[in-house]
Amino acid sequence: MSCCPPKLSPLKRMFWLLCTSVLLSSSAVAQDGPLRQRLKERLQQRQAERAPAQPSPTTITQPGDYRLSLVHHGLSRSYLVHVPQRGLVGQPVPLLVAMHGGGGNMDFQADDSRYGLISASEREGFVVAFPNGYSRFAGGKLATWNAGNCCGAARDGQVDDVGFIRQMVSQISAQLPINPRRVYATGMSNGAMMAYRLACEASDVFSAIAAVAGTDNTRVCQPGKPVSVLHIHARDDGHVLFHGGAGPAAVNKSAEADYSSVPNTVAKWTELNGCSLPPKRMLEQAGALCESYAPCQGGAQVQLCVTNTGGHSWPGGHKPRGTEPPSQALSANDVMWDFFNRQPL
Repeated sequence: MSCCPPKLSPLKRMFWLLCTSVLLSSSAVAQDGPLRQRLKERLQQRQAERAPAQPSPTTITQPGDYRLSLVHHGLSRSYLVHVPQRGLVGQPVPLLVAMHGGGGNMDFQADDSRYGLISASEREGFVVAFPNGYSRFAGGKLATWNAGNCCGAARDGQVDDVGFIRQMVSQISAQLPINPRRVYATGMSNGAMMAYRLACEASDVFSAIAAVAGTDNTRVCQPGKPVSVLHIHARDDGHVLFHGGAGPAAVNKSAEADYSSVPNTVAKWTELNGCSLPPKRMLEQAGALCESYAPCQGGAQVQLCVTNTGGHSWPGGHKPRGTEPPSQALSANDVMWDFFNRQPL
């Protein structure tokens, strides 16, 4: 299927090629916007790629934003780092690794108007890193994570995203006073699934994760020690269905997976962490509730927060486009940081 017939002027033919690329790309699996907007962003990316490159600092020397890269397994991988104003003074600081959804990129996840993670970093005093998933494009757009059974080109090519993120954390820790006991991961959708894979395979690095709108779809999970897990999900998520499977909002089912359900994900981690049952209600308010499974081995916790509405989105965030606004019944950022602050040191 194509958007336009191919016998057109050169300019319109370029638009047709871009349209076909987006429709057929196995990487475009979880964007939360219409095709027209995504085509606009792709055209803007091509214009940016033709512009002269701006110099970017390679060493973190002061608070602010940094665009960095490294080479892992022969691939050049990029990431952003935000250091808050009080991030280089006093005691070692926490590090949060925040991963975008499938079909997104690091700039999308770092957009404070959508996710608010930069503001949270300044408010709470943690360093936040935004790694870019695997992309076939030079600009890093339409990227995915190899989270096990999902997603797209990263999964199909068996890209070593765990190794890349390990190396990224090591590179950041070599330049900043990061508290090794307070390294956390979060993500949206495919990024949340990647957070689960990090919990399974990098428990020596990450002590806790917060997964938003993405379940555990790992193929093997044998963490070396308990890892605390916070899962946040909307009951009406039309992409990663609450009770399992890829919903009607899924863009390209062949690039995705028959997703694990939220209940099965929570049950898996309460068993892995040896948590006490039944759960304790932590929060109950209009449109949202949270339940905690604790105590668990090693002082870990498992917590589930559910919103009634919001679809496939980041609670408390904002969608400048799309049909289903995020739930405002709770803030994913506030719940997440409260959860991280309750973890043993």
